[in-house]
This record gives sequence, structure tokens and C-alpha cells, in this order.
Amino acid sequence: MNVPLTPIRCLYRSVDLYANKIGLVSGSSRYTYAQFAERCERLAAGLVAEGIEAGDRVAYLSFNTSQLMEGYFGAPLVRAIVMPLNVRLQANELIGILNHADARVLIFENDFAPLVEALRHACPGIRRFVAVEGPAAAADFTYEELLGHGRIARPDIFTFDENEIAELFYTSGSTGTPKGVALSHRTLYLHALYVTMSLKPDDMAVELHTIPLFHANGWGRPQTATLNGAKQVMVRRFEPSQVLRLIQEEGATSMLLVPTMANALLNCPDLGKFDTSTMQEIHVGGAAPSPELIAGLERAFQCRVFGGYGLTETSPVATSARAKGTVKFHDEADRIRHSAMAGWPLPGCELRVVDLEGHDVPRDMATIGEILIRGDLVMDGYYKEPEATRAVMTEGWLHTGDMAVWDEETYVHIVDRKKDIIISGGENISSIEVEKAITAHPAVLECAVVSAPDPKWGEVPAAIVSLKPEQKLSPEQLLAFLETRLSKFKLPRMVEFIEGPLPKTGTGKILKRDLRETLWAGKQRRVQG
Repeated sequence: MNVPLTPIRCLYRSVDLYANKIGLVSGSSRYTYAQFAERCERLAAGLVAEGIEAGDRVAYLSFNTSQLMEGYFGAPLVRAIVMPLNVRLQANELIGILNHADARVLIFENDFAPLVEALRHACPGIRRFVAVEGPAAAADFTYEELLGHGRIARPDIFTFDENEIAELFYTSGSTGTPKGVALSHRTLYLHALYVTMSLKPDDMAVELHTIPLFHANGWGRPQTATLNGAKQVMVRRFEPSQVLRLIQEEGATSMLLVPTMANALLNCPDLGKFDTSTMQEIHVGGAAPSPELIAGLERAFQCRVFGGYGLTETSPVATSARAKGTVKFHDEADRIRHSAMAGWPLPGCELRVVDLEGHDVPRDMATIGEILIRGDLVMDGYYKEPEATRAVMTEGWLHTGDMAVWDEETYVHIVDRKKDIIISGGENISSIEVEKAITAHPAVLECAVVSAPDPKWGEVPAAIVSLKPEQKLSPEQLLAFLETRLSKFKLPRMVEFIEGPLPKTGTGKILKRDLRETLWAGKQRRVQG
């Protein structure tokens, strides 16, 4: 029998098996899985009442809340597409994404009401603006009013087309143009199954949603945790002391962190003041963790800690550094070193590391190649961008642009990025996007943006700028110019002006690699943004 694969099955499995169990904790609100499902059904009914049809995009501008979690199931219940937005983006960035996606509804927290005022005028395709809590001048009505249209009946699972798109996430690529990664019902359901198969399933687990659900390392968890009947605790905004308190109060057993979050927890003055003994597993992703970071987390929380790897384009988790029975560690340092790697593939995911000709590089942990991925977890494509989709796919293999080495056990260790993407605190920053903003200044002749080392964020954007003749510009003036054009996390943290043109190849391309190597060698000038 072919039963459609859809994350809706994750929702109703939790209802059938764990109806009266607390499934969601968000601030002072606590919902059983039966209550959570009812709210999802009410959201679905409200969307239909407002004219939302199959394939329409329902956007969220929200921190981690129960309302956002309801969107992950409520929109797909009526075959609409849920589209969480990065809350750190500026108005012009959000406008470009919302108009490209042609979003029909925007549900937002009141924190963003002033921003939404600008969106109302610039996004004519949005029919309804819905405030999560209380009245807001920018809203047509509130979220609870949207839920007041009754509830849909539990749908017949055979009415779903598993190949339809259920989620849409925008990620900025090396071209600087945001691309919408489209994920089908089938892809999302299989991702939940494969993560469950790879990690220890436990219906007594208590999952802390520490990473924002718009972030690639966060939004892969809702379906998996719901499928397994875990208690899910929403961390609205990451504050180290609050996370430690929630671990104690809710008995949290697992959480996901990016390295900057992990460092913040390890350096939090309140570490040790709360009982964190319930924690069993910590996953670190978004950027490569160091062995020292893995070891520090294990000492602090006395639990398993390991890294992983994935992309928005892979739903997102493709590999994890979980234990592998055929791998025998030489000593404790070797175990920690393996735990800090990207790890080995999940079920349903094939992986290769190839050279420029597409041949597998030797499995010697020394020869560098690009990671290619094929399998059920790979995206259905970039939304409305068929050429961009074809550009990253070769005979079913996704070109990740990430450079790595590997071994005979298919343990992968990422060493560099083929594209000039800067990963700062787990956020992807397009160097080209920042360069475009800098060259918009009338005094700038040309520039290059590359990564520079940073003890807190791992790496940060650094700008090397050449000015037009007889022009003057200070780093502070340039940053002030950029503040209205870029999100804060994209602003260069280092600015250096040079005389004359930037170094180039024979074909006229700026030698970014040379500039980057100079910075990583310690020859930099820091500007605090």
C-alpha cells in the first residue's frame, strides 16, 4: 500500500499515541498533543476562511513560539506552504523575499509591528497581516481571531500529494541573491524518519528548541520531535541563563546549538547554579565545532555531544558525528576529534567527496574535494529558479560548495568552502551581497569581502576597500552608510583601506584567497561594528 508521505502523519501519530501528554511548552502556555493538534486545525480553518488555497505561501516573522510551531502543521494541513522568515533581516531584504515568494499571509509577533508597517506598503501580494498577540496597528486582526473560525476535520491522508511543497526557506547563496529552498511533504517526512533512525528515539525526551526555527539547524526538528512524542520546549530567544533554567525546570534531555551558543553557555556565570543532569545529548551544527568545544560541553553537561552537517537544501541534516560501531578510537582525544567532525551520512543520504573532474578523492583525510549529496533529503529545487537549481545539480547529485576530506568509514571533515560564503555564528553571509552594499557608496572604487577569524563568532566579514581618487572615507563612516542597507550580523567587523586597485587574476577577478590568507595570518585591523 502506498500511503502519502507527509509531516501531517507526524502530527496525528502524536495525537493517536500521546493525546494527553504535554507536547508543547511556550512561555506560560502548555499544550497536550491533542490541544496542539486542535490549534493546528483551527489555524488551518482560519487560513481557509481568509481565502488561502493549496500552494499559497503563509509567512511568519516570529521568534520561537507555539504559534510558529503551529504553522509547521497548520499551513500544510490545507496544502499551503509555511515560510518562516529570518527575524534578523532588514525591511528591504524581507520585502525582496516576500515579493519573490508572493506570500499571501504574514503572521508576526508584535515586536516587529514597526517593521511590518513598511512591509504593508511594499508587499501588495500579502492579503492579511496577523498579529500574534493583542492589537497592532499594522495588523488586520489577531492570531487568536484567526483561530476563531472553527476547526477543520482530521483530513483523509490519501488526499495529500506527497510531492507538493510544504515548506519554503530562503537562504542567501554566493551570488548574493536569496533563493527559496522548496521542500516537499515527502522530503520532510523522510527526513523525520531518518533522523529518528539515526538517533535514539525516546518518547520521554524533552527537546529544547534553542535554535531559531527559521534557521537551517533549527527547523529540521519539529517533525522529528512530534513524530516521537517528545515534549518540546520553545526557547523564544537564546539567553544562556534562561536556557540553563529551562533545562532544570523542564528536565530537558536534548538540544541543538551553534558554536556561538555553546560558547555562551560555557562562559555563562550561572553555569553550575542549575541542575542540568537530565541533559543526555547535545548536537552542535551551523558551523564546525572545535574538539575543545565538544570536550568543554561534555565536561559541563556530562552527556553525549557531537557535531553534524547539513544545508537548507538537505532538509537540513545530512550527516552526524554519532558513534559508529565499526570505528575504533585510538584514545579519548581521537574520540573527541571524531565527535567534532561533520560525521557520516544519515540513512537515505549518499555522500561523495570529489575533485574538479567529479572523481572521488582518496579517503586519506588529507586530499580535499567538494561534498556532493544525493538522496531523499535533497530539496525539490529553488523556488521559481529552475536555472539556479540545475546549476547545483549533476545527475541527481547536489553540489554543496563545501570542501572536505574523508576516510574509509565515510567520516567527513569540512576544511573550507568553495563559495565565498562567510559563516558567522551559524549565519550564512554572502560576501557578494555585502560587496554590493559597500560599492554603492559614492567614494568606493572597488572592494572585496572575505572571512576573518573571530574568537566569539568563529569568523566575521572583513572588507578590503579601494577608494576613488581624491576621496576620503573612514571605517566608521562606511559602517554608518551600511547600517541601513544590511542586517547587523552582515556588517563588516574589520575594514581596511588600501591604495590603488585590489590584486586580481589575469582574467580580472579579485584574488580573494590572497586577501583572506593575509587576514587569517593575523594581519588585520579590527573595527567594532
